Amino acid sequence: MRNSQHLFTNDGNAIPAIGFGVWQSRSDELIGAVQCALDAGYRLVDTAAIYGNESEVGTAIKAADVRREDIFVTTKLWNDRHPPMSG
Repeated sequence: MRNSQHLFTNDGNAIPAIGFGVWQSRSDELIGAVQCALDAGYRLVDTAAIYGNESEVGTAIKAADVRREDIFVTTKLWNDRHPPMSG
């Protein structure tokens, strides 16, 4: 899964256009799945607090043979978890 396509953020950073999603992943398989994805060349892992598996994603990333600065993790917060806007 070698992919050189990237998307660019407003601040000019490039992130991989294709990522590995972990929604509804079983906890007992997730660490191995993320490690396999990273071994296959994925450098973007997509998760969310509501999935309840951010810890397993972190464990897999720590154990991977990929530099942390080369991995992008996107995570999402449920709308009621954002702090109120100050005005």
